[in-house]
Amino acid sequence: MKILLVRVSSLGDVLHNLPMVADLLRQYPGATIDWVVEEGYTSLVRLNPQVRKIIPWALRRWRKSLGKAQTRAEIKGFFRALREEEYDYVFDTQGLLKTGIIMGAARVRRGGKKVGLANGSEGSGYEGVSRVFHTDSIPLNPRTHAVARGRLVAAAALGYAVTTPPDFGLPAPSASTRPAFLPPDDYAVFFHGTARDAKKWSRENWIALGNALAPMPVLLPWGSPSELAEAQALAAGLPHARVLPKLSMMDAVSVAQHARIAVGVDTGLTHIAAAFVRPTVEIYCDSPKWKTEGNWSDRIVNLGDLGAPPSAPDVIAAARRLLGPV
Repeated sequence: MKILLVRVSSLGDVLHNLPMVADLLRQYPGATIDWVVEEGYTSLVRLNPQVRKIIPWALRRWRKSLGKAQTRAEIKGFFRALREEEYDYVFDTQGLLKTGIIMGAARVRRGGKKVGLANGSEGSGYEGVSRVFHTDSIPLNPRTHAVARGRLVAAAALGYAVTTPPDFGLPAPSASTRPAFLPPDDYAVFFHGTARDAKKWSRENWIALGNALAPMPVLLPWGSPSELAEAQALAAGLPHARVLPKLSMMDAVSVAQHARIAVGVDTGLTHIAAAFVRPTVEIYCDSPKWKTEGNWSDRIVNLGDLGAPPSAPDVIAAARRLLGPV
């Protein structure tokens, strides 16, 4: 059995697709699984050792230089690599025109299937035109959890039931993988940054939480100038907090992987901490909790909801419960 997964972006969505790998291998232990993903996320998929081959897709970079010969050569090289194999199943769990085109170009053996979504989730960027590339379109409840979507599509196509918690296939933290820039002892990380202001938790709440966790060091990552300014403002109110330097994606993943506790808004790095099953408090302020909440472990607490951010005392209580005696 040869299987190709097409899920190209974004960080959280690629993460939420990872449990498909364990599910498929549980049903077909000898299967080989390849993955097409945006080049910036190849290192995340590579954390799962069960993915045989990763085929990088670089549309975000290519679209800036489509007129250049080098770009056109890279695009040709991508499609050449995509078509090196014949697959039994190709799964597109993103449901966009661009992922449909990738699926359409992939080769399947005689009788092979190209399987995708018949509909999108509430608030998703689903594009119905993607169905023209399917041999099978799987309908799902519009309120299907982001982790469950890919798992249910594969289960419906291959005729099995999803009966286990999601297995992301991510490595457990170890001393050998702990970056030198991290504190030697336990620390908390606050994933406070997000592109949409409405999804943010208030500065006063973050400072109250940080003071409640003192003297545990608090690390403050950031990904943009505005997030850096916010991290600096938080650190000004938290003497034991440290603003991190600008990190690569994988260094940020390591921060989540090794944290004693992670607290964050609805963003990819918060979900990564939950996927590693680190003690995690996920804060929902302006996005629906049902869509991405970490619901596979009692080490994850999900607070708030669309238009109903949690209070600082509620988050502090959840963090203390997760930490236990310190």
